[in-house]
Amino acid sequence: MPKIKTNRGAAKRFKKTGTGKIKRACGFTSHILTSMSRKRKRNLRQGGLVAAADAKNIAKLIPYL
Repeated sequence: MPKIKTNRGAAKRFKKTGTGKIKRACGFTSHILTSMSRKRKRNLRQGGLVAAADAKNIAKLIPYL
């Protein structure tokens, strides 16, 4: 079997946890931040886990991470 190429865009956006779940960062954090409250910006710093419905497809994009 040949090796599978990693999707480089996905590799920059997602990481795997020790238990195999997929971590992600929050969006809406790059510009036009003056209209957001401090609380909202602070909470966007924390990442989250990918939804179970999307995890299978994303795992195919990052097979070796």
